[in-house]
Amino acid sequence: MIVTERHNNGVAVITLDRPAARNALSLALLEALREGLHAAEDARCVVLAANGPAFSAGHDLRELTAARAEADGGRAFFARTMALCSQVMQQVVNHPVPVIAAVEGVATAAGCQLVASCDLAVATPQSRFCTPGVDIALFCSTPAVAVARAIPRKAAMEMLLTGRWVHAEEARALGLINRIAEDARAEALALASSIATRSAVTVRMGKRGFNAQCGLPLAEAYDAASAVMVENMMAADAEEGIGAFLGKRAPVWQDR
Repeated sequence: MIVTERHNNGVAVITLDRPAARNALSLALLEALREGLHAAEDARCVVLAANGPAFSAGHDLRELTAARAEADGGRAFFARTMALCSQVMQQVVNHPVPVIAAVEGVATAAGCQLVASCDLAVATPQSRFCTPGVDIALFCSTPAVAVARAIPRKAAMEMLLTGRWVHAEEARALGLINRIAEDARAEALALASSIATRSAVTVRMGKRGFNAQCGLPLAEAYDAASAVMVENMMAADAEEGIGAFLGKRAPVWQDR
């Protein structure tokens, strides 16, 4: 379901590998992705990519339809699938290191949700995004959680209510992706490699603090961020980094 690799610089690459199914997020793929993300918690950065013509087409509609044959009409399976998908999306957000999506092809519905959940995203000029559930009478309610946190509210609602395609340039303008490159995987790896040269303890602390303060009122956000700054200042790498800057030399990170 997934292919994993680890580079010498500490960058982990997790590749969705259901190309024939357009990397639809079946229960098995979600479980594999959950395990892959867990195994990469000791990495310095994670790149999330996909094999085939689509990054991900979202939930596996064939699998969901087959579950309707169950005695409860599929309700238990639907609930299990949505719960697991939500857990994986939150796992991406709460992952201790930055997660970068490398989008080659389309990302639709829960696939778009996965891109929106990542810290950073790179796409090709041909990449397209949409939340088309409304077209099949299945509103993209869970993808909306991530998309509405990545782009402006009205833009998110337009995507959700119309199901229209958003091309790479518009996706970048909206803030759904960061960069556009002919080779999205290579660009994502270059970005990950740059992050991997930084102090690991600082990057981890910074991601955790950033996400924590985003959901707080202004005064509480400053209190939380100030506490992170104090904790960061007490780290050995901060002492080394400041000393190296003042001494006009390259820092040597201890990752503590």
